[in-house]
Amino acid sequence: MLTYILRRSITMAWTLLAISVLIFAIINLPDGNYLTNQIRELMVTGEEASIAKAKFLLQQYSLDKPLVEQYAIWLGVWPGPNGFSGILQGDFGYSFELDRPVSDIVTESMWFTIGLNLVVVLFVYMTALPLGALAAVRANTWIDYLTSLIGYLGLATPNFLLALVLMYYGNKAVGLPIGGGMAKEFLDEPMSFAKFGSIMLHMIAPVIVIGTAGMAGMTRRLRANLMDELSKPYVTTAEAKGVSPTRTVVKYPLRMALNPFIADIGNLLPQLVSGSVLVSVVMSLPTIGPILLSALRSQDIFLSGFILLFVSALTLVGMLISDLLLAVVDPRIRLAGKSGNQR
Repeated sequence: MLTYILRRSITMAWTLLAISVLIFAIINLPDGNYLTNQIRELMVTGEEASIAKAKFLLQQYSLDKPLVEQYAIWLGVWPGPNGFSGILQGDFGYSFELDRPVSDIVTESMWFTIGLNLVVVLFVYMTALPLGALAAVRANTWIDYLTSLIGYLGLATPNFLLALVLMYYGNKAVGLPIGGGMAKEFLDEPMSFAKFGSIMLHMIAPVIVIGTAGMAGMTRRLRANLMDELSKPYVTTAEAKGVSPTRTVVKYPLRMALNPFIADIGNLLPQLVSGSVLVSVVMSLPTIGPILLSALRSQDIFLSGFILLFVSALTLVGMLISDLLLAVVDPRIRLAGKSGNQR
């Protein structure tokens, strides 16, 4: 297993390198960047001092170099004006729009983004798996119909509309906080039980809003997969031998039906990050989604490039986790790997 993880880690590193090339090329497709656009605007007004400062920043961050050299300096494999100082050295660049280092900006929102999406993943799996399994076992009953209704409503309701409804009625009915990541009195305070409790309370509404569509879709797919497994001969044989109904479902059919959902972990995390952008704007959540949207609009290349690279790394880590969990859940995958090594 350790050899497999090491081999996958090396592959992930090369994959992330290729992705970084694509990201840097794509964010530089539009003509210019934040500084060159600012210089054009300042030349119209004739602000010589501001123009000189912007041109100095262009040289300081090597944005006047050829694109290949810019990428090498950004990555940290080629010396720039400050020597080797790039992603590999922990220097993520500078946000010209926000006038702050990228590391300072993303640190504030990254932990909330990761925490929020991990809670959303738990919510999706902890609700979808029992609902989907119950719908398959009790197919064509009122339980199945109720689960289907919940699934259709979850898929049909836009996230931003659900956010607005939940913000109004949730606050009115049970006092759920509206927007933000925590109460204002905890913003500059160190972490404590009270602050942690405030963060968890503020996460209830976003988790439901962001996770509802994923939960609905996963419930429907699990129902279909499990019903297919339950119709196979080995289930009929187990029932004929007197195996208990619960064991008959859980022992093998449910495990086999779970494979696609475990494999989806790699795609689910980045989908949640990108899909929560509009919800984050509506609910004023301190996630990296709105920051990425603003950075792309203003062509703030260092900030947008690092966030896109972070989401890509999140995808690769999610895929590694899903592969490891698949090997644990499905014995056929482990046996296939061993037989392949023997050959």
